[in-house]
Amino acid sequence: MEYSIIIEKNPTTGVYVGQCSQLPEAMSQGNTLDELMSNMKEAIELAVECQQE
Repeated sequence: MEYSIIIEKNPTTGVYVGQCSQLPEAMSQGNTLDELMSNMKEAIELAVECQQE
């Protein structure tokens, strides 16, 4: 399944913050876009797992 992610960059810290549109509880951050995407993948997997329980 594919998920949409809203990404914002904090202008003060330069940190990227992401939130999944379909799973609002799946949120994460990263110093780079690659780090954010890796963290978001894990956050989405955990959110889906929690929904299945």
